[in-house]
Amino acid sequence: MTQENKLKPTRKMTSENEYLRGFNNEHESEAVPNALPRGRFSPQTTPLGLYTEKFSLTAFTVPRHENRRSWFYKLRPSVAHGIFEPIQHRFLKDELFLTSVLRPDQTRWSSFALEQDDSDFLDGLRPIATNSTVRAQQGISIYIYNANLSMVDRFFYNSDGELLIVPQLGKLSIYTECGLLHVEQGEIAVVPRGMKFRIDVEKSSFGYVMENCGSPLRLPERGPVGSDGFANDRDFLYPRAAFEDRKGNFELVTKLGNNLFSCPIAHSPLDVVAWVGRAAPYKYDLTLFNTMGSVSYDHPDPSIYTVLTSPSDIPGMANADFVIFPSRWMVAENTFRPPWFHRNIMSEFMGLIFGQYDGKQAGFEPGGASLHNCMSAHGPEHGVFHKASHAQLTPEYYANTLAFMFETRYPLSITTFAWNTERRQSNYMECWKGLDKNFVMGE
Repeated sequence: MTQENKLKPTRKMTSENEYLRGFNNEHESEAVPNALPRGRFSPQTTPLGLYTEKFSLTAFTVPRHENRRSWFYKLRPSVAHGIFEPIQHRFLKDELFLTSVLRPDQTRWSSFALEQDDSDFLDGLRPIATNSTVRAQQGISIYIYNANLSMVDRFFYNSDGELLIVPQLGKLSIYTECGLLHVEQGEIAVVPRGMKFRIDVEKSSFGYVMENCGSPLRLPERGPVGSDGFANDRDFLYPRAAFEDRKGNFELVTKLGNNLFSCPIAHSPLDVVAWVGRAAPYKYDLTLFNTMGSVSYDHPDPSIYTVLTSPSDIPGMANADFVIFPSRWMVAENTFRPPWFHRNIMSEFMGLIFGQYDGKQAGFEPGGASLHNCMSAHGPEHGVFHKASHAQLTPEYYANTLAFMFETRYPLSITTFAWNTERRQSNYMECWKGLDKNFVMGE
């Protein structure tokens, strides 16, 4: 395989007409010609008899470059639904989060993939770890999902935070108020806080979800890298307007304060005929990430692989970062090439989409996960350390691998489900056995 072929994206490029391009652009789209008002957002009479509705993800008065809002032009206003009542979910309830455990232990789980009974995306969600204070709108929660049923007559919106969805198996069709996103392994999707959606699955599907309760995800600054590199704005795709005009006995579910509520609704709430603005869902193909790295010596900090970030009030200490470790070249000279041993003020949750992560030999499986909390020591296992310390340092291509990390400034508590599941590897610490003293007194 030539170097040129190795660096090509593995996915067929998306049709120019299927999506709108550009991260956080002021997009506009209409499913029916002339549905968008011109020259103003809220005319006295909206074209085609539609209702005007403003959808705000940020306060009205935040600076212009951070403001995210959209105008929707709908068949019916969103207030047209029944009374919400609390509903039960096997795993999504505030009591579960309150009884989560904060542990300093290095923790790893075997693959969760397709461990399920019949469930749709919502019923198949299971929380793994959390540090969120949803009422203070900060922190994150991490979930897995297992789903083999589509949400046909059921709709969901999350009042607690935006959802970053990372498929590991199976394809998802995410029908949103703004339109449709098709997402599969190697891609991600972000559904904004409060955005109504439903998800259709193709066969059985599994993946990871980060619920971001802090500031909306954005592209990180490039600093000395300059004007290009990392995830480029042009590669983020937004849906074109598409609407459902369906009546029936439907269910609308919301999550608020880590509790679920449901109400009847007599029509599909995905009835936005046209929209304009920045508050919209989007997808991104991770094979398009322009990976940076050392071309001289030393393994760089993993922050150089950051795709999206949710800043906190302390510059450089993110509420949440989404980081990937994709296929890439490694050429550093006189360097221990795997990730080094380290302790970090940030907490690190990792998952594996496919392949093998270069810091591990076995046990870190596609569909599995690991958590190294604030100041918990971690690094390459014994076998990786020994091999890398004696390897011949020729240029090497890490092929067919994709791992990711949710990194956060706040310690992550492990949910009771995740701590008690048989998938938690009680022998995880054994991978570091054999890291004995190698010290030799110099002459």
